[in-house]
Amino acid sequence: MEIAVLALGCFWGPEKKFSLIDGITKTEVGYCGGNNSTTNYREVCSGSTGHAEVVKLEYDPNKIEYKNILEIFFDIHDPTTLNSQGPDFGTQYRSEIFYDNDEQKKIAQEVLEKVNSQLNGKVVTKISKINNYCKAEEYHQNYLDKN
Repeated sequence: MEIAVLALGCFWGPEKKFSLIDGITKTEVGYCGGNNSTTNYREVCSGSTGHAEVVKLEYDPNKIEYKNILEIFFDIHDPTTLNSQGPDFGTQYRSEIFYDNDEQKKIAQEVLEKVNSQLNGKVVTKISKINNYCKAEEYHQNYLDKN
């Protein structure tokens, strides 16, 4: 199994969409790309941690390729809006691909360039190494308790 970590706005919708895809064996919501190795929902929403809301995917590369996951990523959100998706605004809602290794970085750059060409150079998606990922434990539990 391999992992993919993707920021594409509020993590609930993308987590649900990715969970339905053949080859994705596990999904998890969390935060990545910030200044600290641990954080929580309130801190992330303050904008002070630098984290993005992300979906962490575990996938079987024999069933789905990383490239295909990234194509879905670009399909299910707007990569041309800076720090926002739909009604959500803030740096935690940015579009960003967090890569796990050099091969993922290379594939991410290739897919991003293709999409950016199709969208006339308007893509604002960043590509970064996975940094300070942490699972969104408390928010996830609060969400489940309320729904």
